[in-house]
Amino acid sequence: MSDLGPEPADPAVSPPPNVERAEPVSQERIRMGAIRDEVNKVIVGQGSVLSGLLCAFLADGHVLLEGVPGTAKTALVKTMAAAVNLQATRVQFTPDLMPSDVVGQMMFENGSFRFRQGPVFTNLLLADEINRTPPKTQAALLEAMEERQVSIDGATHLLPRPFMVIATQNPVEYEGTYPLPEAQLDRFLLKLLVDYPSPDEEFEILARHHGGMDPHDPLGSGVEAVANAGSFAAARAEVLAMRVEAPILRYMVALVRATRDSPSVELGVSPRGAAALLAVSKAWAWLSGRSYVGPDEVKAMAKPTLRHRLQLRPELEIEGVTPDQVLDGLLAQVPVP
Repeated sequence: MSDLGPEPADPAVSPPPNVERAEPVSQERIRMGAIRDEVNKVIVGQGSVLSGLLCAFLADGHVLLEGVPGTAKTALVKTMAAAVNLQATRVQFTPDLMPSDVVGQMMFENGSFRFRQGPVFTNLLLADEINRTPPKTQAALLEAMEERQVSIDGATHLLPRPFMVIATQNPVEYEGTYPLPEAQLDRFLLKLLVDYPSPDEEFEILARHHGGMDPHDPLGSGVEAVANAGSFAAARAEVLAMRVEAPILRYMVALVRATRDSPSVELGVSPRGAAALLAVSKAWAWLSGRSYVGPDEVKAMAKPTLRHRLQLRPELEIEGVTPDQVLDGLLAQVPVP
């Protein structure tokens, strides 16, 4: 997905034209490209969304996908799970879903109680239409997303590693939905907007369907596992080693603090949001083949990292002002080092 406007909100894996790579391409970077090739066997377009998902994997964070129905959000996640050889579980969030349906519960069997794991015990949890379930059930994911564990009756149960939540929501249908609270939104590393495909991409989608492709069967479409949990662990080690100079850190701080001082914003970005911006900027720079983070990486990741952490003033929301518009203004105002 690319936002409408002169400046893309989300990155692409390849570096910008005329920018040389600062470091040789490592085997882990090549493997990330192989994941993209496998996903493209099923998914047409949505390259920037896939790039964002890869950044989230590399930064060990969670993703909120927002887009209208039928834009391949679920198919993208299922295909990526097949390409990275991780266990994936899909939960359809509905108004009658209970917390125990997600995290598990104590069961009395054979004369004693034992813990029966819920679908959250997986590597990749697809929380489909997360805003269709009440806040009580949404909150069941808070501990899992933040601490990678769940607590039942005083006992702590660790989740598999890696663990990642990819949640989807429909931005145009509000009847029967429960908006995610700020505490829940802040747990998502990125909010990626899934847009309609271009005319050429939509033609290719129809051609593939006409040829018999089943988007719900990645393995049947020839998708192969080209990475695993160990691959991401090795890649994350390289991402953590990225160089970030003090002026870039101050630039991130200035952007975050500008959201708190903006007259358009009622609640600005938290320190967790600043740390998220640092993590994904390092991941994006690493995907671009660099050994350091520059202002361009920060600007490229600012909107997908911060857009869901802003609470605009009610009167501006009524007028149709969006967080992205506010962030565009702040990016233009904050001096670039």
